[in-house]
Amino acid sequence: MEFGWVISFPKCGNRGKYLNYTVTLMDMKEGKPQNGKLVKLEEVVENRDFENSYPHTIGFYKNSSGDAEFKPEYLEIRKINNVEELWLFLNALDI
Repeated sequence: MEFGWVISFPKCGNRGKYLNYTVTLMDMKEGKPQNGKLVKLEEVVENRDFENSYPHTIGFYKNSSGDAEFKPEYLEIRKINNVEELWLFLNALDI
């Protein structure tokens, strides 16, 4: 069962450790995408649902659409089994 969360990283403004990054979180299962809310990535990875539901399928895509028919063109997709694999994925992307 997929979460349907979209986490967008801004093009600039974040530095240092990923946990402190400010990201935009959208829940795609609520019918249509909302504008998204700004959260720290730490809030996402420490969310009880996220922590207790491994493995996760994550993907990297370049641009997002704000409409209800959101269908990103993924450049890479991976299955992660723990938060360390998420950090490795983000490091490989050089975000």
